[in-house]
Amino acid sequence: MYPEELVKPMRNQLIDAGFEALYTADDVEKAMAKEGTTLVMVNSVCGCAAGTARPGAIASLGADKTPDHLTTVFAGVEKESTQKAREYMIPFPPSSPAIALFKDGNLVHMLERHHIEGRSAQMIAQNLAAAYEEHC
Repeated sequence: MYPEELVKPMRNQLIDAGFEALYTADDVEKAMAKEGTTLVMVNSVCGCAAGTARPGAIASLGADKTPDHLTTVFAGVEKESTQKAREYMIPFPPSSPAIALFKDGNLVHMLERHHIEGRSAQMIAQNLAAAYEEHC
């Protein structure tokens, strides 16, 4: 478990961009039950989360089409909500960071850690924008 003072700025980076933090399994279930498209950012303290995943997810919101709902769970911190979110991401194995797009509760696009590492925030934003164009 990471100390709150360490993760708060990382969580707030997404919250300040309009993401809703999900803290419990019930929060995740309610988010997944919403109609429309929902983006779930599995946040992490690792360098690729800070360097490309969070900035890429935020930059993707400048696209013409964007998800109806923006949410985030924090791996290694909010274990209950992260575990529940990952259940919705099956068949993909647990990954952090990760970014998943759902439409009416169904997974339609997934970026795992290996899709994030070594790629720029701009590349991640472009990948997500293309998914939004198709599904949002």
